[in-house]
Amino acid sequence: MNPLRVTQPEELETAFTIRTKVFVEEQGVALEDEFDEWDTLDGPCEHIVACFDGQPAGTGRVRLLHGFAKLERICILEPYRNHGIGKIIIRTLEGIAEEKGAQLVQLHGQTQAQGFYEKLGYRVSSEEFMEDGIPHILMRKELSKAEQ
Repeated sequence: MNPLRVTQPEELETAFTIRTKVFVEEQGVALEDEFDEWDTLDGPCEHIVACFDGQPAGTGRVRLLHGFAKLERICILEPYRNHGIGKIIIRTLEGIAEEKGAQLVQLHGQTQAQGFYEKLGYRVSSEEFMEDGIPHILMRKELSKAEQ
């Protein structure tokens, strides 16, 4: 399964639908907090959509900042969890970050997902903080061609 790199408005809408179901409906994030100025096709973010058995199942985006990349809005619809989709999304976003020259990636991970990110090589870089009413931690990972 190779996630689709979003290039069309309808693909971006699919990513938004997944995010709305997971973050807004399931986790209670306010709709106005979920979407931002980087949710465009022509902005600094690259979005992806992962499918499972031909159905959209998860999404994420990567944004290049000053010398590093930030992985954001990573989520998987409930029926598709525990099928390895999260790992594929992370690896795909890391690959895009590396293509764009990033050597370091970071993310704000929900504390309940800390173990998942640690298995993928991320290390905690902050104390716990609240974001959209959900406990998070800053996590970082150095990218290396040898890992790919």
